[in-house]
Amino acid sequence: MDVRQLEYFLAIVDHDGFNRAASALYLSQPSLSQSIQSLERELGISLFHRIGRRAVLTQAGHTLVEPARAAVRGLELARASVGSVQALRGGALDIAAMPSQAVEPLAGLVQRFAEKYPDVTVNIRAAFTPRDVVELVRTGACELGLLATPGPLPDREVAVHPLGEQRFVLITPADGPFPAGRPVDCRQLNGHRLIVGQRGTGMRIFVDNLRAQGIDLTVAVESEHRVSILPLVLKGTGLAVVTDAWRELAERAGAWVLDLEPPASLAVALISRRAELTPAARACLDLATPEGGSGDVGASGDAGASDGARASGDAGARDL
Repeated sequence: MDVRQLEYFLAIVDHDGFNRAASALYLSQPSLSQSIQSLERELGISLFHRIGRRAVLTQAGHTLVEPARAAVRGLELARASVGSVQALRGGALDIAAMPSQAVEPLAGLVQRFAEKYPDVTVNIRAAFTPRDVVELVRTGACELGLLATPGPLPDREVAVHPLGEQRFVLITPADGPFPAGRPVDCRQLNGHRLIVGQRGTGMRIFVDNLRAQGIDLTVAVESEHRVSILPLVLKGTGLAVVTDAWRELAERAGAWVLDLEPPASLAVALISRRAELTPAARACLDLATPEGGSGDVGASGDAGASDGARASGDAGARDL
């Protein structure tokens, strides 16, 4: 067994089949198949069920995924450590991020990283819940993850680097039901239609808690595509509760962003593998959390918010 075979195996897993993996690896499909067949002969067991053009992991294949990622990451670390003397010239950094945090603070962090290390490619993986981010980092699919949670930060399986907090705000069209510049009491959402994200997200937990408190609001749209929320608000489909990571983008698009009272927020953090990080991941972490301390999510966060401000979302902590 060699690391190249494991890289090929993971490419098939990540690209959902031999043909796409071969294209991504710039290999012929027969060459890739021969390499995997050689690996299966060496292990004495099949790793994939071949069903037409599809390749479905066997139980043995599922068992190999995490150790394979660890082995490949270990080789990347060795290569990157040697190459670090060349000031991070080349290579890649994989970051998993939830949608709102991919707006901010990720956009600002990647901008600073790209300016300092322009030869390193940053790959951003989509993750919709804190649990998704943790899994991508824990299993080695990504080295770093950016998440936000209404409850305690998940520190059992990964290393946590707090960045501050993001407050919930209300996005409305310019001709919406509330005056500009004035906070909106959450009880005033009674009778209104809201656009929400899928279950397990902080914004959905917040809205569900309002309903549990007796606020009679209607879920007009539930969307896994966070990018659709702002256009739907602007078209008058409904209002939306999001974090103020969206403030600048929403205001530029012509929407109004109003504070909600009482205030509630999400804790934002970068997470990393507990294993040794590649120089690229370490450099990014240093940019986000100077001197290893708490970072600052800037205009989109409120580091001074109390734990009580997050009380409305504590139910989400169980999902971590």
